[in-house]
Amino acid sequence: MRLFIAVNFPDEVKSTIVEINNSLKDAALYGNFSSIDNLHLTLVFLGECDVLQTEAIKEAMDNTTFPEFSLALDKAGYFKRDGGNIYWIGLKESNSLSRLQADLSENLKQKGFIIENRKFVPHITIGREVKMRDRFVLPEIQQISFKISSIELMVSERVNGRLVYRGWET
Repeated sequence: MRLFIAVNFPDEVKSTIVEINNSLKDAALYGNFSSIDNLHLTLVFLGECDVLQTEAIKEAMDNTTFPEFSLALDKAGYFKRDGGNIYWIGLKESNSLSRLQADLSENLKQKGFIIENRKFVPHITIGREVKMRDRFVLPEIQQISFKISSIELMVSERVNGRLVYRGWET
């Protein structure tokens, strides 16, 4: 199973992201756009894991405690890629989020997991392999704040050719 640990969003935040996503979709020549059910913020990508490893992951998550904190949508952007760019919505800088991600990564390393050693750039992927029309301008993002009080272990799988993210069920 392909696993990752994520922050999932309240419905009102997902609705706002979908509106932005739809405006991008309308301005695109082509691309694969995220469904409302797949919107999340990845904290740590774990890759292929077996059932035994999930116990260690859950322990690392349980050892990662944090107080509730606020996040806010901040801006839109993209990562340049051959064959189409990856479009995302960024989050306003948050020391609480950075600390959560670092603590979680450290707890996973202590359980024997190899975690990517690159700067954490919090973003919500909304489109992959996207080619925009000429003169496209990134939309302004309304800074909507929301509370974070939990993280979830997620499974990434293909169902009928479609990418689906779902919560891990024991």
